[in-house]
Amino acid sequence: MSEEVTNCSNSSDEDKTEAGNYFVSNYPPFAFWGEDDLTCLDSLLNSPQPGTAPLGLYYHIPFCRKRCHFCYFRVYTDKNSSQIRRYIAATMKELRRYAEKPYIKGRLPKFVYFGGGTPSYLSAKQLTELTDEMKEILPWDETEEVTFECEPGTLTEKKLEVIKGFGVTRLSLGIENFDDHVLGINGRAHRSEEVFRAYEFARSLDFEQVNVDLIAGMLEETEDNWKDSVRKAIELAPDSVTIYQMEIPFNTTIYRNMREEGKLTAPVADWPTKRNWVDYAFSEFEKSGYSVTSAYTAVKNPAKTKFVYRDRLWAGADMLATGVASFGHLGGIHYQNLPHIEQYQEALEEDLSAVSRALMTTEDERFLRELILQWKIGQVNLNYFREKFGQEIETRFEGVLTNLEKRQFLERGEDELRLTRQGLLQVDTLLHDFFQEKHQGGKYA
Repeated sequence: MSEEVTNCSNSSDEDKTEAGNYFVSNYPPFAFWGEDDLTCLDSLLNSPQPGTAPLGLYYHIPFCRKRCHFCYFRVYTDKNSSQIRRYIAATMKELRRYAEKPYIKGRLPKFVYFGGGTPSYLSAKQLTELTDEMKEILPWDETEEVTFECEPGTLTEKKLEVIKGFGVTRLSLGIENFDDHVLGINGRAHRSEEVFRAYEFARSLDFEQVNVDLIAGMLEETEDNWKDSVRKAIELAPDSVTIYQMEIPFNTTIYRNMREEGKLTAPVADWPTKRNWVDYAFSEFEKSGYSVTSAYTAVKNPAKTKFVYRDRLWAGADMLATGVASFGHLGGIHYQNLPHIEQYQEALEEDLSAVSRALMTTEDERFLRELILQWKIGQVNLNYFREKFGQEIETRFEGVLTNLEKRQFLERGEDELRLTRQGLLQVDTLLHDFFQEKHQGGKYA
């Protein structure tokens, strides 16, 4: 694209940012998960044969210094050290219970992901004790990647040494923006000075991969501010950058304010503007030698810099989820844990299941899940789906693909389908056309 970043102020109503989750993170949609399939998960875990898919482990740390105004995750800002110890104890009881199940027993995780909340909120001592116990329960001997999300203001050189020491290979810094006013108005706890200090510490410790996150379209973010944030991110020279387009889910502070004021449109950039800003960022990173590897990521060295969590998960890996409200996927069964910390802890302390809902997927739903998620990488290998699922994508979805071509969102190769840059930038709005009919019609993922 050109150097000029267009602000699409004359966009139609459908281009405005309204409340809801537009980001498609799984399939079938969460609204179709329920209690009916909870027994299926129990049966799977107690089946005599262990699973054969690569195993990953997700660990949810739901604690933060502050709750961001756009945050929709299950987080808590009022827990003291004894309450955190209680939570960790519950998660370890959950992990031990899973590790003893025949479906899991003897398997070792290929990837581990610490998400939140703010994993780096925990103290160095808490992190050391936690990860020592995790490794004792499910050893990390075969782990290819350990990802750890951080809020820059929670990091010290000592804590980063501990994080590096227990095996983190992919450190992800939630920077979002470099302007202190924008950070403050959006409820972020850190400021730019803490970003640069934390990044310098991380680089001095030689983490295998340092990723930085940016968000396009935050409250009071302007075109000039966005360009400046892109420039500063490039100057940091991270191994990868992840860029999200701002959305306003229903359980956020911003949405509550919108509702109180009777507003339908969020006070953030519209979708065409956000897409143009991300396009600008990708183009600037490409000029600096980066490659765009998904709808959200650019990496400095694609041959060296991988994202095992994403690539394994989007190709059908099992993921064991631990922690309050966390999402997992085992043997074709989706599941989510209880959504409130007290519920979750009490269930485990009373030797009850911490799972609140599940969905046993069909073979066709598993095919569609992988197809939908792999579109986000920007290309789909036809032979992969032909061999794994016996599906001819071009035959089944000819009408959808032709429409994408007409809109200049898709190009066809000999054995692959590729999204154009404009298709990639709005991929989440295109994915619903690949849903089964019964799952279509809902606006949100």
